[in-house]
Amino acid sequence: MPGFRRIGTREPGEPEEASQDNAEPARPRLNPFDPDPGKEYEVKAADLLRPFIEPGNGGLLRWRKQATNAPIVQVEDAYITGKLDLRAADLQYLFRFERCRFEQPPDVREANLLGLVFRRCWLPGLKARNLRSRNDVRLIRSVVEVDSGSADSETTVRRAEDAERGVPDAAVNLTDAVIEGSVVLTRSSLKHPRGKAMQADRLVITGALLAYRLEASGEVRVPGLRTGGNVNFSGATLNNPDGFALNGNGLQVGGSLLCEVDSYGPRTERRRFSANGMLFMPSLKVSGDIVFRGAKLAVDQTGDIVVDAWKTGDWYVDPRPALIADRMHVDGNVELSDQLDVTGTIRMVNAHLGGSLRLAGARVHVLRGQTPPFHDRAVHLDGSEINGDIDATGLWSEGQVRLADVAVRGNLFVRAATFFHPERDVFSARRSTVSGNLLLADCAVAGTVRLQGMTVGGSIDLRGTELTQPEVSEASSWSLDLRSVDVARSVLLTANRDRPFRAGGGVTMDGAVVKRKIDLTGAELRSTPRDKVALDAGDAVADEFVLALPAPPEGGVVLRRARCGTLSDTPELWQATGGLELEDFRYDALDTPIALRDDATVARRLAMLHDAMGGYRPGPYDQFAAMLRSSGNEEHADTVLLKKQQYRYESLARGYRYLGASVRLWSWLQRWMVGYGYRPVRALGWLLMLLVAGSLWFGLRGDDCTTNTQRFEVVGERCVINRDDTGLEWNPVLYTVDLLVPIADFGNKNRWYMADEDKWVATGFTAMGWVLATTVAAGMTRTLRRNGG
Repeated sequence: MPGFRRIGTREPGEPEEASQDNAEPARPRLNPFDPDPGKEYEVKAADLLRPFIEPGNGGLLRWRKQATNAPIVQVEDAYITGKLDLRAADLQYLFRFERCRFEQPPDVREANLLGLVFRRCWLPGLKARNLRSRNDVRLIRSVVEVDSGSADSETTVRRAEDAERGVPDAAVNLTDAVIEGSVVLTRSSLKHPRGKAMQADRLVITGALLAYRLEASGEVRVPGLRTGGNVNFSGATLNNPDGFALNGNGLQVGGSLLCEVDSYGPRTERRRFSANGMLFMPSLKVSGDIVFRGAKLAVDQTGDIVVDAWKTGDWYVDPRPALIADRMHVDGNVELSDQLDVTGTIRMVNAHLGGSLRLAGARVHVLRGQTPPFHDRAVHLDGSEINGDIDATGLWSEGQVRLADVAVRGNLFVRAATFFHPERDVFSARRSTVSGNLLLADCAVAGTVRLQGMTVGGSIDLRGTELTQPEVSEASSWSLDLRSVDVARSVLLTANRDRPFRAGGGVTMDGAVVKRKIDLTGAELRSTPRDKVALDAGDAVADEFVLALPAPPEGGVVLRRARCGTLSDTPELWQATGGLELEDFRYDALDTPIALRDDATVARRLAMLHDAMGGYRPGPYDQFAAMLRSSGNEEHADTVLLKKQQYRYESLARGYRYLGASVRLWSWLQRWMVGYGYRPVRALGWLLMLLVAGSLWFGLRGDDCTTNTQRFEVVGERCVINRDDTGLEWNPVLYTVDLLVPIADFGNKNRWYMADEDKWVATGFTAMGWVLATTVAAGMTRTLRRNGG
């Protein structure tokens, strides 16, 4: 008879193998995977169960545990025919089958056993619903293969057209079982061509679920599973391409969920976890970590959508996900890293992670959507909370990475990654919060990076990143969207060693608030042909703007209503091909102050400012002058305002079609005579020159009135108007002074008679005196106002 031992009934000191070795000679071991094992290995199931049946009772009774040893029933090298029926049995025995083949599925439904072990066995199924086991249930290096055409293939729910609804149909059925130990499925193979490979709804395991290198063809269904220890699928292969490879809805894991490379044995023989079909684990709760290092997940991107609710066209749905873990709660870290290869969406919406999320070295690919809504998100984390960091160093992603409304208590590190989703949003983190730094450095990005409305406790760092092929929509066409971000430190869009920051569709920072600096040192900016704006920093606020660009931006630069304490720039900024919009742009100082004698720098900056704006705008000149004046550079401030007036009149002249020449003449006179009022010393010079000219004119010329004594009263060389003024003495210098000085009367201007040319010259001197004296007064007033505070 094939090996059958009931261990635990021998006498103290008796060797465990003694009775069998003396009873029959050794024979070859059974190959349980041979479909024709041979008659000599056959054992009837009824014969195995007979020792547990008391005569006349007709049923299985409780076997009394022997005090000498653990009660173990071990069967080796047997082909068990008939039905091994332990249903509802209450036996305090551990049943161990090794190298056995079963003709029919063992039935331990509703049984209460000490334990159950199948090692290197072949089974046509295992019926274990509502099983109670006080020790492990093990299925090691075994094969469970269901013949769906047999009359007794009951072992999820059969299809209504070919079976009664509600009848389970799984290779291994552990629904509602309670295992006071672990469930071990190491190196076993579960095959069901049209049903479930394993069904274990609401299974309770006080220990761990160990499925190292498990091979499952069909759905592994464990919704509501509760374990006290780890759930370990390392090295396993789950294959159900038309549906869920693993259904773990509401899974509760007391330890860690491990689906990674099985490192047992030589390196060349290690196996990665692989799932061909969806991993469906919403509302997952894990007390430890979730680890998918080196795993391979794949979902058919062109096949049928499995869940009807995902066919509605809702843009928020990911209809072909590789991993669904919405609302999951993990106390530790989530490792989706180290050569993880995913075809399909990684979806963890509204999840809570007590530790960090690692995507370092992972590859995620989704098929590009062709019609909106596109549903081509590679990673979807909306609304999640992550108490640690997000590390995506070396991530390769084809599709959108979406992190809207995500709260990260640590840092978001992305270095040397590749994001490919051309002409669409490729990395979207709108309204998210990062308590530390957001690093997106040395990355290659095809698509638009949207960080709109983010709050960052550290810096936003995109050093050395290249952004190309942005999304072009009706609203915008930016490569980098930083609108309304709130950053506690700096925004760094700079070169990293020899790798410059490049934005092929421009950068927008409209409304950004940055506590320290916005730095674009070494950045290369280009706009799209449609919008032609390379940089929009309108309404941005920062302590320092560092706009040290190495080449002129290809497009416009908008700094409208921006504010900064210090401005650092290069001439290339002002050479932007689309010009600069500087209305109401305010800066308190330049990074390199202009010396009091450095007229060349002021002239150069004025020329750059004029050329960049492409037209007259008073505000930027007023700002430049205010900045110079606040640093004590009054003379250069007046130079700026003088140039402002010159450009103003030039603009006016271009606006007047026929009177432009006269406007230019008037502008020229004001500029050269009084410097538009900003050169009062020049007005004094003109007054002195006119005084000399007037003195010579009136002193060297005579008057014909002196020959007509009957009509005029002659006093010396001139004639007086009123005979009462005969006491005056003619003085051409004092007379000219009286003409040039307005308001004040020195007793000469209205007393001497002037005729012919003298009359017109006197009138001209009076007018020039008013203009020049007013200019001098205005200049002195500005000086007194500045000196008086």
